[in-house]
Amino acid sequence: MKSNPKSIPLAYAEALIGICAILVIAFEFSAGYLLTHHSPTYARISRQYQEALKAHPSRPGEPPSVLMVGNSLLLHGVKLDRLKALTSSSMQIYPIFLEATGYYDWLYGLRRLFRQGARPQVVVVGVGVNYFLRNSVRQDYAPMLFFDAQDALAVASDLHLDHTATSNLLLEHSSVFWDTRSAIRTQILSRMVPHLEDLFLLVNQKPAIPESPEFEETSILRLRRLRELCEANGAKLILLVPPTLASEGAVNKMAYAAHTAGVDISVPIDPEALSARFYQRDGMHLNSEGALIFTSALAKDLPERVMNHDMLAARH
Repeated sequence: MKSNPKSIPLAYAEALIGICAILVIAFEFSAGYLLTHHSPTYARISRQYQEALKAHPSRPGEPPSVLMVGNSLLLHGVKLDRLKALTSSSMQIYPIFLEATGYYDWLYGLRRLFRQGARPQVVVVGVGVNYFLRNSVRQDYAPMLFFDAQDALAVASDLHLDHTATSNLLLEHSSVFWDTRSAIRTQILSRMVPHLEDLFLLVNQKPAIPESPEFEETSILRLRRLRELCEANGAKLILLVPPTLASEGAVNKMAYAAHTAGVDISVPIDPEALSARFYQRDGMHLNSEGALIFTSALAKDLPERVMNHDMLAARH
């Protein structure tokens, strides 16, 4: 009996599809295992995210709840244990610090936190002026942990992404392998290439800051959008500006934008007060000595702003 010539290509196609399906499942399973067992970043963010969902309005006699979100400027610049110890009587802090995040990451990250039941009384956003004005989102971890499918589409619309970029964002939300592929690649390279972090310092430059009047228009619009989101969920927004080298002009512009948008702004320490010796080599992230100074200044500045909101809410 002769075989049908058409069945041979069909058999090859079915075999190819089967192999691809097996590889996809294998990659997804392997990525999930590596993520949960070998990623300090995922472990930290997952733990902080789950704790943040427990934020709720304080009872009489309890300090107000404060959700503090930010990127590596706070991760390296705030000594959390010290800040919590210095402010334990005036606020209860729920931190989430994910590197390389900016405005859009936290706009939609906060939306999802609120949807899932987080009810902090105060939200502190501290990503630095550069990242607050950046027109992008972090490509790994954030889409998977901070967005749902609808959020991913909304982000793509806000950023005017093309079909390919939108598809990537949806895949990063739904697939562990696709979301963490760059993180896995970085881990492999770091084991193969000596001093890889030094190379990243040269390649990964901080985002540029737009000139006026684009600066004012963009920052005011974004601050108002964040403020309205927080107020709709019973929280006050405070914009926290961590210091970076030679950022005095940008900080002054952001302070003006925050005042115009009706947002309280915390600048615990003047950037001019910290010389280069308080920063790491990139000139953006504080070193241990600089972080100690900034944390002490933040512990003095932030509770007053939080308590002013708490007293105002009590009157209402």
